[in-house]
Amino acid sequence: MAYASDITDAGWEKIKDLFSNGNRSVHDKRILVNAVFYITKTGCQWRLLPNDFPCWSTVHTFFYRAKKSGLWKKIMDLAVREDRIRMGKDPNPTYGLIDSQSTKTT
Repeated sequence: MAYASDITDAGWEKIKDLFSNGNRSVHDKRILVNAVFYITKTGCQWRLLPNDFPCWSTVHTFFYRAKKSGLWKKIMDLAVREDRIRMGKDPNPTYGLIDSQSTKTT
């Protein structure tokens, strides 16, 4: 079953090479990514993941291994870069902002 949170074909083409083939998984990486996207989009609890996806513990393990390896950061960096190019901006941000109300100064 397709969900609104599923990654598009174009989106998958952009990130699929970031996944190593060394880790032979029973589940397709795209399905695991879709499961993580479903959880982040809906706020669903891990254990309440629909049966269309692999077992919640498999998705949970995939998520944390990808986090530990820096995969999610790479995906976010790629998305930011693509979006900046689409807007006609330099792909690499030249400055950052810090909200003084949420940053401790003492």
